[in-house]
Amino acid sequence: MAAPTPVPPREGSPDGQNTPSHDPQTHPSTETTPAPSTTPVLPPTSERVLKLQAFVSQPVVAAFCAGGVAGAVSRTVVSPLERLKILFQVQSVGRDAYKLSVGKALAKMWREEGWRGFMRGNGTNCIRIVPYSAVQFGSYNFYKRRMFERYPGDSLTPLARLTCGGMAGITSVTFTYPLDIVRTRLSIQSASFAELGAKPKKLPGMWQTMVGMYRTEGGFTALYRGIVPTVAGVAPYGQVGLNFMTYEFVRQYLTPEGEQNPNAVRKLAAGAISGAVAQTCTYPFDVLRRRFQINTMSGMGYQYKSLPDAIRVIIAQEGPKGLYKGIVPNLLKVAPSMASSWLSFEVCRDFLVALKPEEETLLR
Repeated sequence: MAAPTPVPPREGSPDGQNTPSHDPQTHPSTETTPAPSTTPVLPPTSERVLKLQAFVSQPVVAAFCAGGVAGAVSRTVVSPLERLKILFQVQSVGRDAYKLSVGKALAKMWREEGWRGFMRGNGTNCIRIVPYSAVQFGSYNFYKRRMFERYPGDSLTPLARLTCGGMAGITSVTFTYPLDIVRTRLSIQSASFAELGAKPKKLPGMWQTMVGMYRTEGGFTALYRGIVPTVAGVAPYGQVGLNFMTYEFVRQYLTPEGEQNPNAVRKLAAGAISGAVAQTCTYPFDVLRRRFQINTMSGMGYQYKSLPDAIRVIIAQEGPKGLYKGIVPNLLKVAPSMASSWLSFEVCRDFLVALKPEEETLLR
């Protein structure tokens, strides 16, 4: 019996099999093909990205992340002036290694230590300032929304802004103070203070300095030495409170009528003004903080017993201007530091808030 002749597959058959044609007129079908869905199904990766965007675009989270970026940017921009300010602050009466003008002191730092001298301690400062600024901006927005705003977008009074900013400052200081005291030690350990003796061949790093303080200077409390004047300087009527209150007041004043936000130049001006006002009013607390942070180091010329004792000794030996040592490099760094901080904060925050996906996209 002859084998049947194979039939070639029809053109267009997807599997290469002999598929009979289907003509709805001659071969009516009882099944109805459902219409394809018009709603796109997002792949798992896109869903995760959308959830991440929804999370980081929340106002408090966006402020937290933007605060960290702002802190790192502003500290790096003014690192040479920040270190010079610390060297001026810790130099007591009779010590004149850095009794120089700002220009000559920076030149001395460059000659002796080069570019690394300008950046000495900046790595630790950035590690500290990222969580410090993040907690500060994040907690400010948290306290503002949860405790002071009667409804979303409510305008706060100057007193409420001052108090809210002070609470944010205390919160951020408490979390990150050990890194601040280590940053001060790192800033002076390579400076040419004859009282500190010969410089070690290999300077200790952040972790070594912290462990050494813990082991030799009184344990955990050594890492919080000087916290009292620090908290006093950032308390509700201190630096951070004044900074936030002044910034929002100046920013509102510089915003043209009918607009929600001033342009970048006005934001820079508001940041510079707020920083100068806040830091000038609270500067003595910063000097006291630095002195207490190295109070146990031999050779620096002081061993203060308490905060009132430190104020009394400084005024008696160095005069009232002793509480303002380093104010010149501090004011020189305020404008670029605060301006870059507020500008980078707002740019980063606005970018993150703008990532918020549409509600219809999240429901797909």
